[in-house]
Amino acid sequence: MPRDWDAAAYDRLPIPMTGWGAKVVDRLPLAGDETVLDAGCGTGRVTELLLRRLPRGHVIALDGSASMIEAARERLGGERVTYIVADLLDPLPVPEPVDAILSTATFHWILDHDRLFRRLADVARPEGRLEAQCGGAGNVSSVVAILEELGVHADWGKVFATPEETRARLEAAGFEDVHCWLHEEPAEVPPGDLEDYLRTVCLGGVIEGMDDDERASVVREVAARMRRPVLDYVRLDISARRGPDVR
Repeated sequence: MPRDWDAAAYDRLPIPMTGWGAKVVDRLPLAGDETVLDAGCGTGRVTELLLRRLPRGHVIALDGSASMIEAARERLGGERVTYIVADLLDPLPVPEPVDAILSTATFHWILDHDRLFRRLADVARPEGRLEAQCGGAGNVSSVVAILEELGVHADWGKVFATPEETRARLEAAGFEDVHCWLHEEPAEVPPGDLEDYLRTVCLGGVIEGMDDDERASVVREVAARMRRPVLDYVRLDISARRGPDVR
């Protein structure tokens, strides 16, 4: 099951993903009356931008975290939005095929990308667009290196895939016109927010099973060993179209 995030802590932080997500929203070709699935909506910051492009449309805001969905509901209200708590690896409870799928900062949290892309293809109409961005190969490699120095297992429940791997998986799931690419997005975190940021975002999966003292120690040590409060984010961008026949 997806972990349940601390949505309030997440929303208080200077999260760069919203700005990155805005560019992904801009890539979607929309007339304004479509139904779009936001796969991994979080607290609804990017969903809010998507809604502005759908004045006559509808958004299905889906996330695996109940607290994230509640935060999104508080932000967006009930008009033109359906809220769903669901695991993206399970059959998605979407009543009708959607016209497009948007996803930002989510796919790297999901370990089985083959199954993930099949689930998305199942709920997209033929020719429906998929525009997404997530962590890609090399993402936050400096933090991974520090964890290894500390003897902490760095396989932290994430998949940072390459464009080539992702393209093959999407095509096998029935997507066409697939374009995948990496780009760097280094993000400076205000020093006063660094430990909270690491605890809530980057290290959440690593420290989840630890006791309070160990959790605090790992976060403190990672922050102390970073030469600068800059996270070396690498983003994997995805643009694809659902084919007419999904295998």
